[in-house]
Amino acid sequence: MRTASIAYHHSRLVTAAAVLVLALVLGACSSTEPDAAVDGAEAGAPIPVRVFAQQEPSGDLETNDFTKELEGRFNVKFEWNAVASAGAKEKRQISLAGGDYPDAYILTTYVDQFSQADVLRYGKQGVFVPLNELIDEYAPNIKAAMAENRALRAFNTAPDGNIYGLVGYSECYHCSYPNKLWINTAWLEALKLDMPKTTEQFRDVLRAFKTRDPNGNGKADEIPLSGSIEDFGVRVVPFLMNGFIYDDDSSYLRLIDGKVSMAVDKPEWREGLAYIKSLYDEGLLDPGAFTQNAVAFKQIGENADAPILGAGAAMHPDIFVNTGPGNTRGKDYNPLPPLQGPHASYATHVNIGVTPGAKFVITNKASKEAQIALIRMVDYMYTPEGQAFAETGKEGVDWRKPLPGEQALNPELEPRFARIPVESGKKSNNSGWSGMGHFYMPKDYRDSWVQGTDIYAPDGYERRLMEATKLYEGYEPEQVLAAESLWIEPEVADEINYLQLGIRNYVEENALQFITGNKHLEEDWEAYVNGLKELGADRYVEIMQRAYDGAAR
Repeated sequence: MRTASIAYHHSRLVTAAAVLVLALVLGACSSTEPDAAVDGAEAGAPIPVRVFAQQEPSGDLETNDFTKELEGRFNVKFEWNAVASAGAKEKRQISLAGGDYPDAYILTTYVDQFSQADVLRYGKQGVFVPLNELIDEYAPNIKAAMAENRALRAFNTAPDGNIYGLVGYSECYHCSYPNKLWINTAWLEALKLDMPKTTEQFRDVLRAFKTRDPNGNGKADEIPLSGSIEDFGVRVVPFLMNGFIYDDDSSYLRLIDGKVSMAVDKPEWREGLAYIKSLYDEGLLDPGAFTQNAVAFKQIGENADAPILGAGAAMHPDIFVNTGPGNTRGKDYNPLPPLQGPHASYATHVNIGVTPGAKFVITNKASKEAQIALIRMVDYMYTPEGQAFAETGKEGVDWRKPLPGEQALNPELEPRFARIPVESGKKSNNSGWSGMGHFYMPKDYRDSWVQGTDIYAPDGYERRLMEATKLYEGYEPEQVLAAESLWIEPEVADEINYLQLGIRNYVEENALQFITGNKHLEEDWEAYVNGLKELGADRYVEIMQRAYDGAAR
């Protein structure tokens, strides 16, 4: 049920990022500029810096404007080992295993980055240089951000107190509630139906979509509900299961009163599977939702002859229907709030949308001069202007100062930046580092970029997502185990990875078999639960409980 298509969805997010705008206000961090003493005009020969990086297909790091800005500002000369997104993780691992690794790694969070286990392992081996002293002496913006932002500090600080690498910190509000459902409200209106509030009302709406010809073409071609198999909220099971028991769509663990346990062996999980199977049996749930990739999913949403999709699971609707310039159906799909089921009304919540680990590390191959230059470069990207240049591009080319009357995403904030849209069909300006440039984007930064006020227009897309996400906020359980954010000690890192992968695959494969009828909840449930134990579910819970207890202290 799960395939690795993060790179694809990142490209979708970046495409939608013509509309998914970012923003600004860093408080005290914004006032400190890099030390003028490192200005290239006052320095000697450029410092060579070898960097492993993941290069966007449309970019060229050698000639990139932001690369040139850093080289001039900090008197460095980059020697790039730039790899494509495909196979990036394998190439990164090979570079370390060979011993001739670079001075630094600057990775793209949505493509590949070091896990927290990697950070601890290589940090304790001495391969990654602790950044604490470098930050304290040469990075005032990072130091101030760490002091003010507890979450940032927690993501970056290992249990031994060292900072071995820096996470790509982007407080993506809409990403923090990824498992949304978007329903065709044009069809609701055509059939004079109310927005469903319960799992049973939702079933009735899907039945109407299937049988009452809402697209008006006289054909029984409607697909009431569909999704996909990648990440970014496109799997249908979590949204539906959350009416029965909390489904985090990842670890399949839950946290109640500080105690970790499996969610997927509980009676409520079984009851949720029975409900989803009933939708499948009635033809209300597209079988393709369990097999198709995002391209096929969007072909349903953009079916040429007539609209045929009633509801789609996705973090944002552009995954399955066009919302850009000239779109004709994008406005028809609006968020369905969490459904009240027999036992719950949850929304899957993933901290603040930050992927734990490290996108930036300095290795023990770097000279002292290179270490100082590297940390100062990242410190520049912790300023609003440096971050805007890194992620978006040059002022006057990719972004501009706001015009009178323009409004920030958060109307209470002063607008600081406005994107300049790329002309349709035009190549990238090769100005910023795109996803590689994501370093420090707290909510106030993202929310102070200019956004249009029409949520259905391309320039109002991020406002649309913000308003949709508000419908999910607060529906998470009282306690949420941020399993992927927990620091796991290196000695059990391989074991926990093995356990989690095996259990996750087992849970998802069995869920599909129960839903499609290849296995039966009456006859096969006990064997399924026993299978979880045989895979080491108790040991999995034990390790995660210990990690949670350590973080709680």
